[in-house]
Amino acid sequence: MASSCPCHNKLMLGAAVAAAALVAMHVSKGCCNKQCSGCNCPGCSNCNKKCSGCNCPGCPQCSKKCGKKEVAAADEDMKPCPAGKERYLVFGKNGWIGGMLQVLLKNQGKEFYLADSRCENRESVKRELQKYKPTHVLNAAGVTGMPNVDWCETNQEAALRSNVLGSMTVSDLCQELNIHCTLYATGCIFEYDETHKIGSGIGFKEDDAPNFDGSFYSKTKGFLEQMLRSYKTTLVLRLRMPITDELSPRNFVTKIVRYDKVVDVPNSMTLLTDMLPASLKMAEASLTGVYNFCNPGAISHNEVLNMYKEVIDPSFQYTNFTVEEQNKILAAKRSNNELDATKLNDALNKLGCPVPEIHDAFRNCFQRMKVKLIADHGENYKPFLPLKLSQSKK
Repeated sequence: MASSCPCHNKLMLGAAVAAAALVAMHVSKGCCNKQCSGCNCPGCSNCNKKCSGCNCPGCPQCSKKCGKKEVAAADEDMKPCPAGKERYLVFGKNGWIGGMLQVLLKNQGKEFYLADSRCENRESVKRELQKYKPTHVLNAAGVTGMPNVDWCETNQEAALRSNVLGSMTVSDLCQELNIHCTLYATGCIFEYDETHKIGSGIGFKEDDAPNFDGSFYSKTKGFLEQMLRSYKTTLVLRLRMPITDELSPRNFVTKIVRYDKVVDVPNSMTLLTDMLPASLKMAEASLTGVYNFCNPGAISHNEVLNMYKEVIDPSFQYTNFTVEEQNKILAAKRSNNELDATKLNDALNKLGCPVPEIHDAFRNCFQRMKVKLIADHGENYKPFLPLKLSQSKK
């Protein structure tokens, strides 16, 4: 039966004819003369197969590259970083936070490289560490799932491999090779209890043991953190409900703006515009151990949405429901907590990079967001704002 993919159909001409045709294709592009296995390039819009490593400069049909040549070119080990200099290796290059770290490092003129390894592949990770010889590793790899952490409930093996085995592998090898490692982790491992009541202002501290395992995602992260405490070269940053100045799908603001109903619970949150530069300062200072990595204080969903309505969209409306009602429509429960910022504040003040309290941070964020919306779309930017989930399905 003929395939719908034009590049895959080359094979249907017959083995000998196909082989000759494929070799001719690669020769014409100055390739290595090896036979590609049916134009199995990554990302082909039809067959979605991967290239077998023929080192071709581009698929004749979809123009995608296998990337083999680029990897081979970087095969030679680098020299150690000069004394007093920093060299970063970023894991999680395709992720949301990983992408922001790349922009930040580039803007600061830092020397950095992007890891290709799956974090759970120990030999591959070790090879990249030996090749690039970084002074600092920034590990932003891991899975939360799409569209949210409910994904982990039905993909537990994948969640374990990435969130536990992968992170442990990177930290273990960094310990072995004496490389500082910063892990962008989570503070969604706690829930309010009798000692830490909602609205009390008493937050969970860095030495508190996780008390929330209502989702498999949080369970893996809580287990991981306890194990990572044994590594003396790892800095664990507990992020929560991360926010940026842009209304991207991963932004906590985008998520709750789109929900038809939201709970109203105060939480610690991480404004990445403030906090990611601070994380580099902490890495440069070789800080290690666990830190609650949120803007000081706690803010409720309603407070966030009211500020969004005030600054961004005066016509915006929302409806509340209870945590119990929310739990009925989710595959996994959600963590709600306040994290104590005392240790973080002390460290950042010493480093000369204090961060704003969460209410101030949000107002600054929304003001920057509005400026960018106007710059991109003009004063009438409302059509470009996120729609409610119920509206987007119409």
